[in-house]
Amino acid sequence: MNNGGRAHIVKSYQQELDYLRTLMADMGKQVDQQFDLAMRAILDGDNEAANEATAMDRDVDEMEREVESLAIRLLALRSPFGADLRETIAALKITDGLERMGDYAASIARRSRSVGETKGKISLSGLRSMGSLVQENLRMMIHAMKTQDTNEALALWHADDAVDESYTTFFRELVTYMIEEPRNIRPCTELLFIAKNLERIGDHASNIAERIFYAATGTSLLHQRRPKAAWNHKQKSSEELETEHHEENENGNEDDQKV
Repeated sequence: MNNGGRAHIVKSYQQELDYLRTLMADMGKQVDQQFDLAMRAILDGDNEAANEATAMDRDVDEMEREVESLAIRLLALRSPFGADLRETIAALKITDGLERMGDYAASIARRSRSVGETKGKISLSGLRSMGSLVQENLRMMIHAMKTQDTNEALALWHADDAVDESYTTFFRELVTYMIEEPRNIRPCTELLFIAKNLERIGDHASNIAERIFYAATGTSLLHQRRPKAAWNHKQKSSEELETEHHEENENGNEDDQKV
């Protein structure tokens, strides 16, 4: 993200901003790798992948601390403003979300050992589909973090609906398994927790999309309503949302003047 096209006077300031972006990109890639290992653990019964995904959680936590330290340093010593200020503050929120995603991935990996006995008895196709959607969103998120592409961030924000729908479908499947065979209750309960973890990872990806969008544009998505089945409707571009935001501000100023 540039600062209105102007180079920073202090070269080390620009270097620190660039390093902050690099750290965040690396953290995103680490979480994506951890998630991939966790899904291999649950879908393929890969205990080695489960162990690796669990161990990686410490690395993700350490990366969060490093980003937090650098962001606080930038705020305290460099006094960023405009887009740089928004980006630095967003970095603190984004890395918190990434750290939580890592926690959920580690939880999935740990729980994978408890559901190994269900292989062949309970279909995991719904979980596989949900995992694919979440990982697709994860990778879209990482790319949007790198490019600051507001339309991609907006697409990611909308994409969370598909994850929610997939979770609901798989939830119903598991309830059916438990009703039909009481012996499935314990493993299905574990799978419910795993599916919920996936859904929460999707939520955090959507929240990070909001942070990326705000950092790049100064416009919040919090007042926007995310329509259900968003992909079946014409979506507003980032430019249209920014225009709406400015119009709302102008209308608000006119009302203030009337008062």
